[in-house]
Amino acid sequence: MIIGVPKEIKTLENRVAMTPAGVEALVGRGHQVLVEEGAGTGSGLVDQRYLDAGAVIVSAPDAWGAEMVIKVKEPIVSEYQYLRDDLILFTYLHLAAERGLTEALLNSGTTAIAYETVQTPDGNLPLLTPMSEVAGRMATQVGAHYLEKHQGGRGMLLGGVPGVSPATVVVLGGGVVGTNAAKIAMGMGARVIVMDLSHDRLQYLDDVFQGRMTTMSSNEANIRAYLKEANLLIGAVLIPGAKAPNLVTRDMLSTMKDGSVIVDVAVDQGGCVETIKATTHDDPTYVVDGVVHYGVANMPGAVPHTSTFALVNQTVPYAMKLAEYGFGALALDSTLAGGLNCHQGKLTYKAVGQAFDLEVTPLSEILG
Repeated sequence: MIIGVPKEIKTLENRVAMTPAGVEALVGRGHQVLVEEGAGTGSGLVDQRYLDAGAVIVSAPDAWGAEMVIKVKEPIVSEYQYLRDDLILFTYLHLAAERGLTEALLNSGTTAIAYETVQTPDGNLPLLTPMSEVAGRMATQVGAHYLEKHQGGRGMLLGGVPGVSPATVVVLGGGVVGTNAAKIAMGMGARVIVMDLSHDRLQYLDDVFQGRMTTMSSNEANIRAYLKEANLLIGAVLIPGAKAPNLVTRDMLSTMKDGSVIVDVAVDQGGCVETIKATTHDDPTYVVDGVVHYGVANMPGAVPHTSTFALVNQTVPYAMKLAEYGFGALALDSTLAGGLNCHQGKLTYKAVGQAFDLEVTPLSEILG
């Protein structure tokens, strides 16, 4: 198969979808890999390393002209021109928050496989996990930065000092993002409260962290109560492939302290805070009702060297299956099949259909 790796052009997105080692693995199996010139520069991977691994360095149209295109982030509007009915696109999509992209994929007939909905039988999301780990750890780091007075925050040190109380960090969601955010917050000395719907998950977190965090059932009453105490709120809610629910409404915002900070990692799925909107690394924050909002939808792009290698470590085995068997790989691997969102003009992922009231074709019908 001919595989294309375009350069990411989302604002300040420096990750790349393939490392030289990944190229070498694919080329070693007889596939051709076309890497756009400069695609890896932001991650410290120069073109010569790709050439040495067996890739061909090409232009953007040539990379997009491959049989399968592997990316990091969803195509933006200027890339819609490359979508076509004989293309397999393998990347993060987050369609439930992107009606325009959903319609572009359906109208083009592109076969679109989303990293974030590739799901194992036990419910794990192997291609989402590495970036969730990065984003969770970054969320606390970013929140601590914006709590500084000259960044618009309350002027608090996250861990406090002897004789002065630490900041209170409230984490909505105890999954991969939330656990990593809480881990870093505790490491920095903050007071941490994690909320989740699953009592089993709360028990697990309580056991693993030996009671050093407060665990609370996620419901409106508890959220309202702890928002009043929060200096940093981290949104870490995930419903695989679906739009995130609004757990923090506009009226709740007025109960938060001036200069408190919200980092909503769920923003790429619409966000779990009603007042959140997607921002970029070059203009990451805005203020509503005295509360600093951080809504960068590609947080791991700020640490591309770490993020690229963490992501590609997980995606290459699935990319290899697609390269070997094409669309037929989905019939052979149920985990990979869960990633299918669009195929030949048909929407195949239920949560996206629910988000936009669109007809969904069952996966079983598509795979025959």
